[in-house]
Amino acid sequence: MLPGPRLIVGETLNQIMEIKGLSIIGYTRGSETGETFRAFDPTTGNSVEPAFYSATLNELERAAGLAEQARIPFGSVPGRQRAVFLRKIADNIEALGDTLIERASLETSLPNARFIGERGRTCMQLRMFADLLDEGSWVDARIDHAIPDREPLPKPDVRSMLRPVGPVAVFCASNFPLAYSVAGGDTASALAAGCPVIVNAHIAHPGTAELVGMAVMSAAKECSMPDGVFSLLFSNGYEIGQALVKHPSIKAVGFTGSRRGGRALMDIAAARPEPIPVYTEMSSVNPTFILPSAIKERGDAIVAGLHASVTGGVGQFCTKPGLVFLPSGESGDGFVDKFDRMIEDTAPAPLLTGGISSAYGAASTRRKNEVKGFAFNAQSDLQGFAVNPSAFEVSAVDYLNTPELNEEIFGPTTLLIRSNQHDELLAIARSLEGQLTASVHGTEADLIDYADLIAILETKVGRLIFNGFSTGVEVCPSMVHGGPYPATSDGRSTAVGGRAITRFARLVCYQNFPDASLPDELKEANPLAIDRMIDGKMSRS
Repeated sequence: MLPGPRLIVGETLNQIMEIKGLSIIGYTRGSETGETFRAFDPTTGNSVEPAFYSATLNELERAAGLAEQARIPFGSVPGRQRAVFLRKIADNIEALGDTLIERASLETSLPNARFIGERGRTCMQLRMFADLLDEGSWVDARIDHAIPDREPLPKPDVRSMLRPVGPVAVFCASNFPLAYSVAGGDTASALAAGCPVIVNAHIAHPGTAELVGMAVMSAAKECSMPDGVFSLLFSNGYEIGQALVKHPSIKAVGFTGSRRGGRALMDIAAARPEPIPVYTEMSSVNPTFILPSAIKERGDAIVAGLHASVTGGVGQFCTKPGLVFLPSGESGDGFVDKFDRMIEDTAPAPLLTGGISSAYGAASTRRKNEVKGFAFNAQSDLQGFAVNPSAFEVSAVDYLNTPELNEEIFGPTTLLIRSNQHDELLAIARSLEGQLTASVHGTEADLIDYADLIAILETKVGRLIFNGFSTGVEVCPSMVHGGPYPATSDGRSTAVGGRAITRFARLVCYQNFPDASLPDELKEANPLAIDRMIDGKMSRS
């Protein structure tokens, strides 16, 4: 049973569930001025009430000013108190119940079951970071004691730890209205690190964003967090997002979206008088290598799994397998025939927005002209933002000679590449751009025979998968959801997992400070009982 309305203290549950179309600026709401826009039902293409008011530049300035005021007080809130705040956000999101699920489904056309799972993941992320804060060792506390009589020079007392970077701008993803949006991974990890957050809501699901945003604001009030620790800005264009990244109070950015959008924000951030880091997730085709032994042993199961991975969520996952490498010859022919039939039998379904639908159609048309073989559902009476799933086929030689085939197509499609040559697969692997994932289907013996392929893929991706599919990202401390450019802007980081918190933290060193003036994490008595490195050795003393 979900928690009841008693969890909502700052506002009543009914107030939180009332969608007003207004931005959230600290503990206040935006104004009913400026341009308005509406969400759309992708199934019909019809607009959905109510109208949403785009934030003004003055409102952005207010949000940024409040975030700046909250920077030091929120960064000084003890980690275990921030953990209470994160858990309260999760509780309040769950308390929204079916209202949240139904609104998310209306704005995306995705089924309720999808959002029940996504809500669970969102709340799991918040609680995972809360657990991380309770344990406390994430700050990487290090202590090197003084040696005053060291020759020829005395050694000072030196202590260091991770501290929050300051206010963070978060851009919501189109394809995950909960898990990668208002209270998703970027927001959860930034708040966990002690950073105020200003969220730029996605135009495709503003009602969902407002519901979650009010749950966050109410949690902040209930937990006595500083005013300005959280704001949510609506916008139907690029002006607010660009101005947010340019604002001097913003010290880091989290973004999930297209390569074009991510590059634009990276360039804006780099051009500031004070450049700031932008952590983007942008583009990945997630190559999948299906070796002959795998087809021989479990070809039917792999075909079914590949189809589910390509078409799940109407292909709108950043981890969708967009390139699939298969053997030439009879075994590969049979695999392709089965997969093509499954694609042809898959009904059309709506994409999230009209823009995504149009881009999918244009990219599919280009690809038909680039390859020799393709399969698709031929239904022509499409409603709303619906598209037909598709599959394309090309030889390894043609793939290597056509760089355009590496383009990510967002939607239910993939490219099948045929090759039987070990050296050819190695050349393909070397040619790949940075990716979020790569998958290899085979036997344990194949891992030895293709160790050179694995070694190359390790340099190209953030996550290697054996005998599984790339869609689906487990929320757990060890998960890595990142990869070399252009998968992300910084291949050293991850957007999922416990390490995500470190994106929004920076190292601070304290030299020769009296014990009473040090953060608790660095005090000699270790009052928080966390793991620390002391004089080069890990200790909890």
